[in-house]
Amino acid sequence: MLLNDEVNMLKQVPLLAGIAPAKLKLLALTSERLTYRRDEMLFRQGEPGDAAFVILQGTANVLAETPQGEIKIAELSANSVVGEISIICNVARTATVRAETQVEVLRITKENFMRLLADFPEVSLEIVRVLASRLSQTTMELTAERTQRSQGLH
Repeated sequence: MLLNDEVNMLKQVPLLAGIAPAKLKLLALTSERLTYRRDEMLFRQGEPGDAAFVILQGTANVLAETPQGEIKIAELSANSVVGEISIICNVARTATVRAETQVEVLRITKENFMRLLADFPEVSLEIVRVLASRLSQTTMELTAERTQRSQGLH
């Protein structure tokens, strides 16, 4: 794929939409383009967070490992960013991400991702919005689950 094609794909990522094309070109040049086959792991829960991933094509599942087995938390598609939580919070991966179909990604190292946040405060703000939305959704699901349990419906 040509560099200009990668830049055009990055423009479609809501998190990166406000960044100038020249900076997106630099991001594309300093990132690694990878392809994962169906059922291949992008990363596993508990691993150190060394990079974030922009999904360019395909779908992947976000999975949580529990004592009862694997739970699907979310499905990611093109233009999604994943892996940013462990970088921002400096913690181990909070979930496993596995390719549902063949997935093409741009792997952004922790150093480059943090530089992106420092250079573009609007990206940081968008990440805060995304994380707040995820937290809100999780809170609603947890509340519903606990309500069902307290009413003996589960």
